[in-house]
Amino acid sequence: MKNLLKNQLFWAAMVLVALMIINITENGTATIGYSNGRLTGPIIDLFIFSPPILMISIGMTLVIATSGIDLSVGSIMAVAGAVAMQYLHGSSNPNSPATIAIAFILALAVGLLCGAFSGFLVSVVKLQPFITTLIMMLAGRGIANMITGGGNTEGGSSGFNKIAQGTVLGFPLRFIVAIIVLLLVAALVRKTALGMSVEAVGINADAAEMAGVRSNRIQFMVYTLSGLLAAVAGVLTVAYIGRVEVASTGTGAGMEMDAILAVVIGGTSLAGGKFNLGGTVLGAFVITALDQTVVYLGISSAAVPAFKAIVIIGICLLQSDRIHGWFSSPSRSRVVEKKEETPKVVAA
Repeated sequence: MKNLLKNQLFWAAMVLVALMIINITENGTATIGYSNGRLTGPIIDLFIFSPPILMISIGMTLVIATSGIDLSVGSIMAVAGAVAMQYLHGSSNPNSPATIAIAFILALAVGLLCGAFSGFLVSVVKLQPFITTLIMMLAGRGIANMITGGGNTEGGSSGFNKIAQGTVLGFPLRFIVAIIVLLLVAALVRKTALGMSVEAVGINADAAEMAGVRSNRIQFMVYTLSGLLAAVAGVLTVAYIGRVEVASTGTGAGMEMDAILAVVIGGTSLAGGKFNLGGTVLGAFVITALDQTVVYLGISSAAVPAFKAIVIIGICLLQSDRIHGWFSSPSRSRVVEKKEETPKVVAA
């Protein structure tokens, strides 16, 4: 039991349960309903709204595991969404399978290129990851504005929107898409040497080089993959609402911070090294549930950052080893009894 209480994921899971209890209480029911061919309820909402944060958090996990950071994922979401929506908007037949496929591929290609550009600057040019991705974050939002002409763009494709709005036996399709992508990434990093190489680079890049690991190549790959996953998140976001919002508060705004928080809550250290994809999934669920709690409690938009900060600080405190030590009950004072040695009698 003591080991369980010291487990970071245990406390993250408890917070998730607490948030869902609040959401269910405020909603008035925990029942999973069925309406218009869709499952409904607070629990189902968690699966509907978690895929975008889940996608960028998985990519962020691998980047952070190499001792890096990617602040550009939110802007890449906007760029990928802008490319897809603008292409569909300008198409004469936006609902044709070919047009939908091209829009999807273009969005993924743009995300891949953005991630590869960041990866090149970090791994080859040796720029600081924070500075590199900060530049991409600012540039990406500007690129999205240029693509759409500075305005929100609707794709006008019901077929494309079904990627995120569709259901399978009433269950949200976009969560199924996210899980498939997650399983593919998990297989890539755990069934090949990539996962061990990522951890080796994060622990000590120089030592990894001496062991035969091409740290530059690994860094390039994780940033490229992060950009690709951000593009998937962008597609799932714009397809759900049917348009891209390119303003600074629009598509993908602030998502990079939520992704970093999800990674940290999931137990991956910002110092790099070992990572936990399962923990990141749990962290993404916590962030999604927290966003829902804000809505259910009717917290004003001005107070939302403070409320989320308080909850996140609470989670970090619950996961802290030092806090656990304060509340543990080891014997504070041990009396060491010294046995008196019997003097030896030396015979004359």
